Amino acid sequence: MATRQLLSLRHAKSSWDDPKLADFDGPLGPRGLKTAPLIGRELSRRGWLPDLALVSAALRTRDTWRLVAAELPKSAAAEFTDALYEAAAVDVLAVVRKADAASLLVLGHNPGLEDFARRLAGSGSDARALRKLEEKFPTAALARFVFKGDWADLGFGGARLTHCIRPKELG
Repeated sequence: MATRQLLSLRHAKSSWDDPKLADFDGPLGPRGLKTAPLIGRELSRRGWLPDLALVSAALRTRDTWRLVAAELPKSAAAEFTDALYEAAAVDVLAVVRKADAASLLVLGHNPGLEDFARRLAGSGSDARALRKLEEKFPTAALARFVFKGDWADLGFGGARLTHCIRPKELG
């Protein structure tokens, strides 16, 4: 049975300077432009390299991925999907279940992504990481999970949360 890695990443901080823009078209703000590369460098430093990134099609998530991916030593395939925009936890899980990669990164939005991560964490999860996840999952936060099996069989409570990293912890 294969061991899988799931990286759940919330998009970096948005800019709301232009109130005429639709939410879907909102760009990253200055803080987001700074923190997204930090997350990419941390993924690289730890060797948590995705084979596939499933990314919401919204502008801020696509831009977050572009900045994260630029810091990785090897490129990962990326699929941009409307299914992750404003997705509830069950919708995120449905997208993940269709994946075909040993290491998967899902890049989306709150509240659905945070709810997904909280509900996914099962027995054997790191207590400190779980407390951090339950406390707050801010923009550009990353939760790392591992589990044995196929993505199609993943369910809530079925993965072990190993880490929860917030950008402010990275400098």
